[in-house]
Amino acid sequence: MQREAVPATAAAHTAMTPHTLLTPSIAARMIDHTLLRPEATRDHIQKICDEAVQHGFASVCVNPSNVSLACTRVRNTPVKVCTVVGFPLGATLTEAKQKEATECLRLGARELDMVLNLGALCSGDALFVETDIRAVVDIAHRAGAIVKVILETALLNHEQKELACRLAVNAGADFVKTSTGFSTGGATVEDVQLMRRIVGNRVGVKASGGVRSAEQMRAMVTAGANRIGTSSGVAILRELGNNHG
Repeated sequence: MQREAVPATAAAHTAMTPHTLLTPSIAARMIDHTLLRPEATRDHIQKICDEAVQHGFASVCVNPSNVSLACTRVRNTPVKVCTVVGFPLGATLTEAKQKEATECLRLGARELDMVLNLGALCSGDALFVETDIRAVVDIAHRAGAIVKVILETALLNHEQKELACRLAVNAGADFVKTSTGFSTGGATVEDVQLMRRIVGNRVGVKASGGVRSAEQMRAMVTAGANRIGTSSGVAILRELGNNHG
């Protein structure tokens, strides 16, 4: 008999097994329904917000300029608004990330996906990277919001991925996240496994970038992800419904 998966909170993870049943309702609560394309129109944003409410997704993830619209569209529903900070390169000034975070929180965002400073990480400046993350985390936590730190794993070697995870945990982040979806690669099972191994149950792991099918989502969750960033959430739920109907 299959047992249902239980969506983990940011601070805890319940591993899936091959016998775990990933139902549409369980999967929906793990999905950040994402639209970060620069050409996205107001109609596109309204559509993904309506889809998120209809299907019960964890959040809609939109660019900062669309936060106000998204918050209005999902008001009085359980769907949270997630936005990005220092996106997609992570190379903006810490002060700029703080200002962006502050304004997005004021507009109603409750989840911030920030890109760490990749240049500093690859230069070995661990103190700067941790300080940069903590600057955003402190602002978010004071507002009752959470922070997911984007590592951009496709650009890092094994040791850098491990270091990035440890720095994010030390800085108080709520999740570590694989990718922006705008670089040379997206989420892989191996990277999710590595990230979960390093962070343990202390924080969440978000797999993002290239997750477009139910099979891919199951693989990521089995590997240790408890949040999935995807623009294919509706198709994934439809596929799961067909498989389990």
